[in-house]
Amino acid sequence: MTERMGAGPGPDEAAGHVIPFPARAEPPQVAFHRDELRVIFNLYGRQVAAGEWRDYALDFRRDKAVFSIYRRASEMPLYRIEKDPKLARRQGAYAVIAASGQILKRGTELARVIAVLEPAPRAV
Repeated sequence: MTERMGAGPGPDEAAGHVIPFPARAEPPQVAFHRDELRVIFNLYGRQVAAGEWRDYALDFRRDKAVFSIYRRASEMPLYRIEKDPKLARRQGAYAVIAASGQILKRGTELARVIAVLEPAPRAV
């Protein structure tokens, strides 16, 4: 028996141990950038001024960011503007989804995608 019984591994014993790397770090949270929020809030402000929309919610998840638009705070969202970076190469990272779940428009440029929510111009 040795004197070091139960004292833990010595310096020469620890050298033979393999220390595994930690598991993959979780991906960072997806969020809208400042320029994207500027485009979204410009549309939102115009629609609030017109009396069409009244409330919004932001939801940042690990896989996507969601901007929800409400007519009243107690309802389900009228529209959701979603940013999903996993779809950026295939269908486009941005999508506008109606309350029914129907995808109104999807693409790579946010301004073009949310143009579907712009009201049609009226003749005066």
